[in-house]
Amino acid sequence: MPQSHRLPRGGRIDRARPLTFSFNGTLIEGYAGDTVASALLANGVKLAGRSFKYHRPRGILTHGSDEPNALLSVSRGPGRVDPNNRATMVEAVPGLRTASQNHWPSLEHDIGAVNDLLSPVFVAGFYYKTFMWPRGFWDKFYEPVIRSAAGLGVAPTEADPDRYVHRHAHCDVLVAGAGPAGLAAARAAAETGARVILADEQPELGGSLLHETTASIDGLPAARWLEEARAELASMPNVTLLPRTTVFGYYNHNHIVLTERVTDHLATPSADLPRERLWQVRAKEVVIATGAHERPLTFADNDRPGIMLAESVRVYINRYGVAPGRRIVFVTSGASAYRAAADAKAAGLDVTLVDVRPDSAIGAERALAAGLRYLTGHTVIGATGTKAVTGLIVAPVSASGGIGTHVTLPCDCVGMSGGWTPSVHLFSQSRGKLAYQPEGDIFVPATSVQNERSVGACNGTFDLAAILAEGWAGGATAAKADTTRSFAAEPATPVGFKPVRVLPTNANPLKVRAFLDFQNDVTAKDVRLAVREGFESVEHVKRYTTTGMATDQGKTSNMTALGLLSETLERPVPQVGTTTFRPPYTPVTFGAIIGSSRNELFDPIRKAPLHEWAQEHGAVFENVALWRRAWFFPRSGEDMHAAVKRECKAVREGVGIFDASTLGKIEVVGPDAAEFLNRIYPNAWLKLEPGRCRYGLMLKEDGFVFDDGVVARVAPDRFHVTTTTGGAARVLAHMEDYLQTEWPDLKVFVTSTSEQWAVIALQGPKAREVLAPFIEGIDLSPEAFPHMAMRTGRILGVPTRLFRVSFTGELGFEINVPTDYARTVWEALYARGAEFGITPYGTETMHVLRAERGFIIVGQDTDGTVTPDDLGLGGMVSKQKPDFVGKRSLTRPDMLLPDRKQLVGLLSEDSRTLLEEGAQIVADVNQPVPMTMLGHVTSSYDSAACGRPIALALVSGGRARINETLHVTTPNGFAAARVVPPVFFDAEGKRVNGTVEAPAHA
Repeated sequence: MPQSHRLPRGGRIDRARPLTFSFNGTLIEGYAGDTVASALLANGVKLAGRSFKYHRPRGILTHGSDEPNALLSVSRGPGRVDPNNRATMVEAVPGLRTASQNHWPSLEHDIGAVNDLLSPVFVAGFYYKTFMWPRGFWDKFYEPVIRSAAGLGVAPTEADPDRYVHRHAHCDVLVAGAGPAGLAAARAAAETGARVILADEQPELGGSLLHETTASIDGLPAARWLEEARAELASMPNVTLLPRTTVFGYYNHNHIVLTERVTDHLATPSADLPRERLWQVRAKEVVIATGAHERPLTFADNDRPGIMLAESVRVYINRYGVAPGRRIVFVTSGASAYRAAADAKAAGLDVTLVDVRPDSAIGAERALAAGLRYLTGHTVIGATGTKAVTGLIVAPVSASGGIGTHVTLPCDCVGMSGGWTPSVHLFSQSRGKLAYQPEGDIFVPATSVQNERSVGACNGTFDLAAILAEGWAGGATAAKADTTRSFAAEPATPVGFKPVRVLPTNANPLKVRAFLDFQNDVTAKDVRLAVREGFESVEHVKRYTTTGMATDQGKTSNMTALGLLSETLERPVPQVGTTTFRPPYTPVTFGAIIGSSRNELFDPIRKAPLHEWAQEHGAVFENVALWRRAWFFPRSGEDMHAAVKRECKAVREGVGIFDASTLGKIEVVGPDAAEFLNRIYPNAWLKLEPGRCRYGLMLKEDGFVFDDGVVARVAPDRFHVTTTTGGAARVLAHMEDYLQTEWPDLKVFVTSTSEQWAVIALQGPKAREVLAPFIEGIDLSPEAFPHMAMRTGRILGVPTRLFRVSFTGELGFEINVPTDYARTVWEALYARGAEFGITPYGTETMHVLRAERGFIIVGQDTDGTVTPDDLGLGGMVSKQKPDFVGKRSLTRPDMLLPDRKQLVGLLSEDSRTLLEEGAQIVADVNQPVPMTMLGHVTSSYDSAACGRPIALALVSGGRARINETLHVTTPNGFAAARVVPPVFFDAEGKRVNGTVEAPAHA
C-alpha cells in the first residue's frame, strides 16, 4: 500500500530505512522510527478497529499510551501473539503482523454492528437489568452469550517462548518521564553526583520536544537543545537512561516498579536478550514528570474515524511526517490547538479552526491563526461519515445560548482539544492527596506522603519555560541541592482553555450519542442516566457505566465524565471526587509481571537434602508448603494404608528414620536473646539452661496460636528455634517486625538457618542403639541426655546439634547436621539400623504417630481462632511474665467462655468408621445442622497401635463433654462418636524414655 499521506519532508523517521508489515493481511509501508499507528495513517488507513459494545467503526485517536481505539493483536512469530496492543505504542518492525479486533467476519463488514442499531436498548447498566429474568436463562443463554462476547482481544493459547526477567536497583533520584520537565530534573540531580534513573515509555527521550519544530530553548532550536541534553545525560556514569520503560507502580517506601521493553522493536532480537525486564527500584527521592493528557470534546458522533486529538495531529505531522488528513478542521475550547493548526498549515494542509470560546476570550494565540480560516463562538452539532469522517457540522452560539444556522465543514480529519488533564496517577498511587484548581478545571498534586515531587504538566504547569524551571528545581531538591535555574523559551506557550463538558446542541439530548469513553462506548447520556437511577458516587457511576475501565483507565475520559457528573448532581467537582488510580495505569504484560516464575518455576517446589535418596527408595511424595516431602515408602503390592501401617509398627516396635529437614530453623543470637524469646512466646525462657529444650507456642496479637516448635538454648546468648515447615518465613518476619518496630532497644539478631541444617529423626525403642556408634563427644545415656535436652558434638566427624525430642511419643533423637553431609550420615544410620529393622517413614506415618499421642499440627488442628487453652495447653501461658505477644487478648471475656471450641479426641462408636477431616459435629441429628454445629474434625487416621480409627476435633465446650456421644457428618448421614481425651496412646508418656505401654484405647 503506497504511503499516500506521507509528507515529502520532515519528521524524525529514517527515510533511508524503509520497512513493511501487515495489517489485516495487507502490506503496510513505513520507515524506521514509525509506530504502527503513524504508518497506518501514512498509508491512508483511517479505520483501525471496532468499539467494544456497539462495534462502531473507530480510528486512531491519540499518539501515545492513552490510545483507546486502535487496539491490535500483534504477532511477532509462533507463540508471540499479544492482544490489545495500542497501535500508537507498537514500533513498526519489518515482518510484524498486526490485526484489528472485536469484529466478524471482517473489520469493514462487522455483523456485530447490529448492536449500534440496538443502542437504545444497550444503555448504561443494561446488563444488570436484562440478565436477571427469567432466572433459568442464566446458565443456558445469558452466561454463554456474555462469555463469548466479553473481552476485546483473544487471549493466546500457545506457550510464550520469550524470556522475561526481573531486576532490582537502588538510586538516589528516580525521574519518571523524560519530557522537558524530566530532562531538566535529571540534569539538575545528576550534576550533584546523585545516582539518577531516568525512565520514559517512548523509544526516544524527549516527550513533547520530539515534535516541537518552532520553539527555541535558551537560544537553541528545541531539537538541538534536546540532543545536547540527552548527550550530556548519556555521558554521565551516575545516570541510567531507560527509554521504552513505563513507570507503572508507586508503592510504599518509594518502591517504584517499571517495565522495560527490551526487544519488541527488533526484527531479529538476540536469543540472549529477554523480551521485557521488570525493574523494582528503591529510590531515595522520586521526581514525577509524567505530563498531561489532552481531553477530547464531547459532541454527536465524535468517534468517527479521522477524528483525533489536536496535539496528536501535530505529533503525526511534525514527528512522523504524516498528514492524518489533507483537509483538517481543528475544534477547540482552548489555546494549545492553535499551535497544532499553525503547524498543519505550515505543512501545506488545508486548515480550518473552530473555537467554542467567544471571540473576546481569544488571547495571544490568535496570532497563530493568521492566514487560517477560523470561527469563534461556534459549537459542533455532529460529524458526517461512517467509516471515516467527511465533515463537521458547526453552528454559532449566541450569548444567550441559542444555536444558529448549521454549516457543514468538509474535512477528512478533525483535531479536537478540550484542554489538558495532568497525569497524576503515580502521585495518587504514592497516597498523595490531590487539590482541585477551578481555573484550570484540573486536579493537581497537593499533599505528599512519600519522598516525591511532581513537576511540569503533571503538576498543572503548561508553559515550556516554567516547565523547564520547575523540573530543574524538582531535580535539585530531590538531590538535596538548593539550586534554581531559569530558562528562556520562545515563542511563549499558548495556554488556557474553557472547560466544556458537552458541546451545546439543539438536537434531542436523549438521542444524541456524544462519547466520553471511546473504548467502552460510554456516552454523556449514560452518565446522566446513571444519576437518574440513583448512582451518585463517582466510583459507582464508573462501574455502572464502565467509563474509565479497561486499558484506557480513563486517561482521555475521566475529567469530562467527572465534570458532567458534577453538573448533573449540581455539586462542586471536589465534592464529587476522583476515581482510584490503581496500578498498572498503563497495561503491563503478564510475562513482565511473572518474570521467570513460569512452568516448573511458577510455584517452585523445594527439595529436602535427602529427596534423591527417598526417590531412589520408592517414596511417594506430597507437597507441603513449598516443599516436596516423602509421603510414604510403599513396598511391592502395598497401597498407602498398608505402607503406613507397616511404617507405624516399625517405629513403635523398633526404629524408624525420617527426614525432618524441612522444619523451619532460626538462630536467635545476642545478649538479649532470652529476653526477646520471653516476650515473643507466652511461656518462660529466661531460666532455660544451655543444653535444654522447651516447646513453645507462638501467638499473634489477638492471642490465637500462630506457630509452634521446639527451642533449644545452645549458649547463654544463642538459641536454636524450630518452626513448622510452612511457618518458617512468616515466623522470621514476625520476629523481625517486633525487633524493628516494638523492641529496637534489644540487642538481638535473628537469622534463618533452615537451609543450613538438615534434620534426621531417629524414632523408636532402638533409636539409641542405632545412633550410639557414630556419636563423638556426647554421652547418650538417659541420665546424661534426658528428654528435651540438646547437645553439641560430632557424628561421623561432622558437627551436630543433637536434640533428644520426639514427635512420635517414642524414644527419639533429631540429628541436625550441615546440609552437605546429610546423605552420608543418613546412609550410615540406615546401614547400621538394618539389624534392628530400621524403616524409613513419611509424613503420613508421622501424622498418625503424633495424633496417637495427641500432638497438634498448627494449621490442621488450629484454624486461626484457637488459643493455648483451647488446645489444653493453657498451663504453658506464664502467669508471672509482665508481658508477651498476645497477653492482653487472652484476658478478653470471649477468650474465657466455657463453650469455646476445645481440642478433644473422638472415637467412632462402631470402632470401624474413619471420620472425615473437616466433617461437622452435632449433638442432635434431628435438629437443623447449621443451628447445632458444635465443631469439626481436624485430624483422622486409622491407628494400628490403637487397633481402630482415631480422630482429633475442635468441639464447643469439648472438655466438659468427655464420654458424651456426638454425631459426625458422613457422606451417608451421621456417625456416632464418643468424646475422649485427645491422647490415645501412652497417656503417661513413658515410651519416650524407652518404657513400653499398652495402647490406652485398644
